[in-house]
This record gives sequence, C-alpha cells and structure tokens, in this order.
Amino acid sequence: MEKFVTFTGIVAGVDRANIDTDALIPKEHLKSIKRTGFGAALFSDWRYNDDGSDNPDFVLNKPETTGAEILVARNNFGCGSSREHAVWAVVQYGFKTVIAPRQEELPAFADIFRNNCSKNGLLTIELPEAQVDEIFQTLEKEPGVTATVDLEAQTVTLHAAGGDKTYVFEADPVVRDKLLKGLDDIALTLQYAADITAFEQAHV
Repeated sequence: MEKFVTFTGIVAGVDRANIDTDALIPKEHLKSIKRTGFGAALFSDWRYNDDGSDNPDFVLNKPETTGAEILVARNNFGCGSSREHAVWAVVQYGFKTVIAPRQEELPAFADIFRNNCSKNGLLTIELPEAQVDEIFQTLEKEPGVTATVDLEAQTVTLHAAGGDKTYVFEADPVVRDKLLKGLDDIALTLQYAADITAFEQAHV
C-alpha cells in the first residue's frame, strides 16, 4: 500500500445519504476473481444509461470533475453489504479521500466500509454537517473546485474563488499512522516478523 501524502485534487460531490455498496458497485460487477478493473463500475447505475453511454447529468461525467480525487457525500456512506469491492471501485476510479458528515444519531460511514477503506489506503474524513453543507454549496457555485488534503495536519483546505477555507478533522490515530506509513494489515504484522519467528522457534 502506498503512503498517503498531502495532495491537491478536484472535488466531486454526490449529494445523497445512505449510498450503499450496491450503488457503489452493483452486484453484476462482482464476478471477477481479480482485484482490479472495478473503477469503471463505480456508480455504474448512475453513471451510464441503459445503452451503456455516459449519463451527462451525473457528476462524474461532467468535464469539470474529470480526474476528481476527493468525493463528498452525505451520511451513512458505504452502508449495505460488506463487499470490499466497493472500496476497490472507489480507489481504482482515482479517489483518495471520501468526506461525509457526522451527526449524533447518524454515522458518516458504515463501520465495515470504513474499516475496509483503512485497509486499502482510502482516507475517510468526518466533518460536521454544517461544514459539509458549505462544501456542497461551494461545489454548486464552482464545479471543479480543488481542495488540499493534509493527513499529517488533519486538514482539508477548499480553494474557492472567495478564498481558502480550511476544515479540521480528527482521524483515528492508528489508521492515520498506517496510512501515513503505507502499511496494510500484512505489512503491519511483518514489522514484528523477527519477534514472530523467535516465538515460533521457542515453541517448536
């Protein structure tokens, strides 16, 4: 897994709550035995018309959001099934970060989806609902706006026409450390390879 570094990218917003894993990658795309090639299927029911052509009304098909790396949505993003393919699709499309609002009774992200994100190098950011509202308002006025995500400083800075606006988030310390170091669960375990070998040898 690559290290997460500070980057500036285009922001795309899908203004819907409860976007489930079947919306992210419908079940008909789960037949592959490989872990690659899922980016084209992200939001396929919304991105494409029945004849396979692009739906011009969907945000990811608009010229302003070509190459977007930051996705903004509403509450409970990634709910539904536990399919890890949903995260693979988001990452393989090119997104590095997903932002969603937190509320007292509504999660920003479904638990399994969020955990799968941390295993695949995708940063999930929770912000207060009012701040996500501000971001969507900016996206409506300025499609194609960019933002800088700094995991070390735990900030998202929106580069709007009226000036930069910085939002502060708090990442789980363990997840933050793993992403900054580029460690998936296997790499994290291999840091203790010598200790594991010594233990095994002592218990033969």
